[in-house]
Amino acid sequence: MLNIFKKLFYIAFMLFIISIISFLAIHAAPNSFLSAGELNPNMTDEAIAALKAVYGLDKPLLEQYFDWVKNIFSLNFGVSFVTGSDVGMEILKRLPITLIMNLIALVAVFIISLYLGIKSALNYEKKSDYIIRQISLISFSMPSFYLALLFIIFFALNLEIFPIAGLHSIEEKTGFSYYTDMAWHLVLPIGVMIFVGLGSMIIYVRSLTLEILKSDYYYFALSRGLDKKELLRYYIIPNLLPPIVTLLGLSLPGLIGGSVILEAIFAIDGMGQLFFMSAMSRDYPIIMGILMVTAFLTLVGNMFADLILLKLNPYMKR
Repeated sequence: MLNIFKKLFYIAFMLFIISIISFLAIHAAPNSFLSAGELNPNMTDEAIAALKAVYGLDKPLLEQYFDWVKNIFSLNFGVSFVTGSDVGMEILKRLPITLIMNLIALVAVFIISLYLGIKSALNYEKKSDYIIRQISLISFSMPSFYLALLFIIFFALNLEIFPIAGLHSIEEKTGFSYYTDMAWHLVLPIGVMIFVGLGSMIIYVRSLTLEILKSDYYYFALSRGLDKKELLRYYIIPNLLPPIVTLLGLSLPGLIGGSVILEAIFAIDGMGQLFFMSAMSRDYPIIMGILMVTAFLTLVGNMFADLILLKLNPYMKR
């Protein structure tokens, strides 16, 4: 229980640091949504000053920051400059689909990389090892936006198997068909996320497995006459899980950040697309709100990864 409280304190402290960095970075950016000529070239300085007073941008920077933090504690992220809607509601409306995509990709990357990495190490310097290494290298060097375009051209335009973009078909669907249609639309973007995430993880699992295969305790297990399944279950996989869970926790920011580009390409109404559109229109309340929500989700994900590590290895002190 004490360990959980320490983790919660760490999350609160990191969110405080991230809030300062995010706030200063946004205010240091050149131009702004309310700069002269951004909204309307004919707007007078008096009109712009009035708008700044409405959004509280006429106050000193320190006062603006404390007002913003105070509002965040009450889950009030402000009002969008562009739409005038509540920022918290906009993020909450788009958050589930982004979380679903990232969680599915994370689980798939874990399972596939664990299987391929172990298979590659057990068949060291054989044909299957060479093929898996080539796949991992292609994955590692492949930009997500480029792979997304290739998937759209090949699977959507040429083969016409999957839809090009969006979350739903033009025809209105209800019940179970509604969710199957959504799942069909998510195959390509999630497929891109999985393939791009596999490269480094397969290489990491393969390297760890090779180290285990060279260890004394593995040779001792071989001398006892254990079969392949027992070696995997009791010696290889238990020693692989702690470092893999740690790496998965550290890869969360990359997955969430990568969904910004993919959601924009595939026109998915998720938090990533909202962030992209807000960045283009300099809608700073939404940008700062998404940064804080993303930071919170990343820190919570890392906390769960640490708790899983403690479960896997109770002797590990955190």
